[in-house]
Amino acid sequence: MQNNGLHIIQDPAGFCFGSDAVCLTDFAEVRPGERVMDLCTGCGVIPILLSAKTKGKFFTGLEIQPEIADMAQRSVQMNGLEGRVRIDCGDIKQAPELYGSGVFDVVTVNPPYLKEGKQHENPSAALARHEIACTLEDVARISARLLRYGGRLYMVHRPHRLADIFCVLRDYDLEPKALQLVQSAPDKPPPLALIAASLGGKPWLTVKAPVNADNVRF
Repeated sequence: MQNNGLHIIQDPAGFCFGSDAVCLTDFAEVRPGERVMDLCTGCGVIPILLSAKTKGKFFTGLEIQPEIADMAQRSVQMNGLEGRVRIDCGDIKQAPELYGSGVFDVVTVNPPYLKEGKQHENPSAALARHEIACTLEDVARISARLLRYGGRLYMVHRPHRLADIFCVLRDYDLEPKALQLVQSAPDKPPPLALIAASLGGKPWLTVKAPVNADNVRF
């Protein structure tokens, strides 16, 4: 990787990280001493990158697929990050029972984007792309439980789901605070949306200038 000589293990036959995860680490704000939970962590790229880019105290990644969680934890060990990053295997719907309520300052998530459509033939990739094991509502509900009051959620998703995203976030007292679209070319529709929300925040949405994914370092 481009940052601090980090390395990450991936399975080319499975679902590898893409520009969406990298853009999310650039968008998310982690302050010194904060504790971060990364839901649907996959190969662990988000907590690993955030540990290098920020001064957060500790980063936890939660992944439902055992073989991928094990791969992510081996990346943590390979980079010598055991003191700041940990990967757990589990279902995000059980996260409040695993960690408690109101214990994280920040939640990041690159969730499954698709509610419907033809599923990927690879079961691992299908879980990552489709709302099979968790839905958008699951993500909002669990994030609200895990965050302290005033804590922040950072999510990357597809622009066509923005109406759904804003509605479900408000259902769980997560007030949308910032929106940034990710462009691949100036003459094409943006393929990604970055959203920040605050638990219990006051209504005020800042729309940031679009970012080009090619300009984001990983």
